[in-house]
Formats: sequence, C-alpha cells, structure tokens
Amino acid sequence: MDFALDPHAEGPLHDRIAASIRRAVADGELRSGARLPTARELAGQLGVNVNTVLRAYRQLSAEDLVELRRGRGVTVTGDLDRANLYRLADELLAEAARLGVTRGELAVLLASRS
Repeated sequence: MDFALDPHAEGPLHDRIAASIRRAVADGELRSGARLPTARELAGQLGVNVNTVLRAYRQLSAEDLVELRRGRGVTVTGDLDRANLYRLADELLAEAARLGVTRGELAVLLASRS
C-alpha cells in the first residue's frame, strides 16, 4: 500500500503519518495482520526522517493499533472500532485548531460533556 500525507494537514509529521495509517485501518484498507513497510522504506517513500516514522509507529503501538517487533517489522493489530475512534479524535483536534480552540480548552469542553 502506498502512503501519502495530506499536503493541507497541519501538525507534526509523526502525527500526520500516524493519522494516515489510522485512517487506512478505519477505512478497511489495512486489516488486522497486515504488515506495514519498514520505517526506512516508509521514510523513503514519504521523504521524511526514519525517526519521524519510528515515532509514528511507536504512537500507534501505544494505541494498540500496531505491534512492533524488532527484526519482524510492524503488523496491524487494532480493530476497526478503535481505529475509527482515533480517526474521529484526529478530526476533532484538527477542527478545534482551525477554530482557534486550544487542546486545553477542548479537554475542558470534553470533560464538561461527560
């Protein structure tokens, strides 16, 4: 699968890479068990530093969407529902930023709704 970054998206590159992979999982383009490119391969494809891709992969691993195995690569492990939730969170953060709402203000807003 070819990955591309949205040229209009804002935010750190590692967040944008992670969001792209989340979106692919949520849309069913990547299913559980699918292998992702090595960090070096994806970095070359996107024209970014390998450490940027590794940071995105570690972020996705912390979200239980991928499994990192030294020497074995990165495998999608997350389910569709979890991926959709993270995709929606990414969209909410992007919309909040567009409206000038800080993450702190957004956190207060969300806390008041629960």
